[in-house]
Amino acid sequence: LSVHLLSKKSSKENKQTTLAPSEQTSTMKRLFGFEKEDISSWHRLVCLLNRPTDPASLGIFRFLFGMLMALDITQERGLSHLDYKYLDGAPVCRFPLFNFLKPLPMDWMFFVYFVMFLGAVGIMLGCFYRLACLMFISTYWYVFFLDKTTWNNHSYLYGLIGFQLTLMDANRYWSLDGLRNPRKRNAHVPLWNYTLLRTQIFIVYFIAGVKKLDADWVEGYSMKYLAHHWLFEPFKLILPVELISLMVVHGGGLILDLTAGYLLFFDATRPVAFFFVSYFHCMNSQLFSIGMFSYTMLATSPLFCYPDWPRRFFGRFPEFLQPILPFVSPAPISSSSCVYPKPPSGFKHKFRAIFTILYIMEQFFLPYSHFITQGYNNWTNGLYGYSWDMMVHARSHQHVKITYRDGVTGDVGYLNPGVFTQSRRWKDHGDMLKQYATCLSENLPQFNISDPEIYFDIWVSINDRFQQRIFDPRVDIVKADWSPFRPNSWLMPLLVDLSPWRTKFEEIEGSLDNQTEVVFIADFPGLYLENYVSEDLGNTSVQVLEGLVNVEIVDEKKNYSLQPGEKMQIPAGGYHKVYTVSEGPSCYMYIYVNTTEAELQKNFTKLSELQEKVRNGTETEPLPPELQPLITGLDDQDSDSSVIDPVVRIFLKRQKRMQEVKKRREASLIERFQRFASKKYYSIRRGFLMTAIALRNLAVGLPPLEQLTREVAYANMKEPETETETSQDERLKDEVGHGEL
Repeated sequence: LSVHLLSKKSSKENKQTTLAPSEQTSTMKRLFGFEKEDISSWHRLVCLLNRPTDPASLGIFRFLFGMLMALDITQERGLSHLDYKYLDGAPVCRFPLFNFLKPLPMDWMFFVYFVMFLGAVGIMLGCFYRLACLMFISTYWYVFFLDKTTWNNHSYLYGLIGFQLTLMDANRYWSLDGLRNPRKRNAHVPLWNYTLLRTQIFIVYFIAGVKKLDADWVEGYSMKYLAHHWLFEPFKLILPVELISLMVVHGGGLILDLTAGYLLFFDATRPVAFFFVSYFHCMNSQLFSIGMFSYTMLATSPLFCYPDWPRRFFGRFPEFLQPILPFVSPAPISSSSCVYPKPPSGFKHKFRAIFTILYIMEQFFLPYSHFITQGYNNWTNGLYGYSWDMMVHARSHQHVKITYRDGVTGDVGYLNPGVFTQSRRWKDHGDMLKQYATCLSENLPQFNISDPEIYFDIWVSINDRFQQRIFDPRVDIVKADWSPFRPNSWLMPLLVDLSPWRTKFEEIEGSLDNQTEVVFIADFPGLYLENYVSEDLGNTSVQVLEGLVNVEIVDEKKNYSLQPGEKMQIPAGGYHKVYTVSEGPSCYMYIYVNTTEAELQKNFTKLSELQEKVRNGTETEPLPPELQPLITGLDDQDSDSSVIDPVVRIFLKRQKRMQEVKKRREASLIERFQRFASKKYYSIRRGFLMTAIALRNLAVGLPPLEQLTREVAYANMKEPETETETSQDERLKDEVGHGEL
């Protein structure tokens, strides 16, 4: 396969040197770009991998990748909010790959990012190319290893591509190095440069497709709710939402990933592949917050074309633009990196051929290497990021409780989930949970808690299964054993035997009205769930689906036994415990109505009807003072202490917010672009200004506190409209606590 991907694209430009004018091109040469004889011996394979190839396509990709990484550094890498990301000096729990890795002081972290940014720009311009690559990948991988909670597949891919470019001659076309050094300008590159990149992108697509053969994806549970997005509106004209989810989202994603690499390779299918791959990545850029990933994948697609495509493409531009465009002519010059008919291949060519083969083998092996790093396996295999199992597993967390016990006094208390950290990824990964527990045990003595024991009770649903515990709540994680090469003994098994219940879940949910919610729970024998029912939830019941449970009402000190099919009402405003007493796991569900929210919605409906009557003149009675804002609206000076009815205030703020959302959705493309550009400008602006402040601090020392405060305030400046909208959003979130507000 690697030879299949490596050779074909260079065959066109080399036909004159490999075939006589009258010689007929063989089918294998036409399809794969090489003859069987080219791989019949080690020497011939080395010559094939080091075959001279046009540098044009590689040079264009280098430029695009460097540009996208420069943008990525200010956004997903976090330059624009670096001080919030690392919280220099604060007691923060961190999750590096290796525990000895620590973030540098804040000003030095800005310097690290500055070096990374210069490296990305250097890659883009092809300026001091090898040094720029080293600057980029050394700082990039340091930042990457520093925080496992931010890992994802595309961030891992960026690091791999940066590493590959470091070894390649990607500065041989459209680069400043080429302007400075005639030997590098428009010089051939060896074919293995293209081989690595093409195979890497093939692996991204194909392995992602293989991972999507998982039963949850095939049956449509992984991205179940994605079909409700507005991007799928055209499909709703011919298909119901359920079939869009199953056939378009899951089926289409599976087929595209499995076939994209092959379709991009062959000349006949490449136009079709370009259309579907481009459509796919453009949709992803709107569906997910994945930074530059979609655009990076779009930039990789032309790598599968013939390497001289930029010469033909830019050759169509007017002549007066040619001086600033990439080279159209002359033909590439020879390079010592390649193997020509004479002289024969040398040691460096053989070494590069060996490296290419080993790297490709390693990339095919790594996504399936979880039998080695068993300590990182949870319900899904391995650390998320290098397995290409993109979007296959969706999780939801119903309940997280952290309990500490003083090792000296025996006092028991509880911690807010996420205390001392800004991340939430630790809930699903045993290695991070161990790091978090260790960090908590080091920080709690500051609060007079000696030799603390830490227990986690985390309830997770994966791909719409039952909510269940992922880790044993009886194990003190501080003292628990963990090794990267051994399975976690305190990991609870995923109850996959209960997966068929998901069909029943859909039936139950479909039978409920819009105000009734349901949560499905599964628990292990000998354990219990302690739960508190808020007074807002005035109509809560628990019903057993499978197994046997005992329900203890704590305040009443009473116990009730329930069998499958039986249910009981749970009093609001108090604690209760549900014990699993059957030999196997128990399954039950909570059915509840948020009576406070239901009442609020009724009031909203009445106010909306009253407002409509006043506007159309059918309401003859004068409105009392507390309802007058239904006509006049809220002024900017409105305060909570005014005579306005609180429900009316919430109603009007909600109404105003809905009008703003509608206005945004109906905005023209120009308005949307202006809003997008403004947001990005102020974000990037902050990153560069904070970097300048940090570099100044490192060079000449800290200024007076008043000056530093003014400088940071200037860097934090935002567009006035954005500040208003943000503050309104925050105030609305503070009102009552209802999600729709």
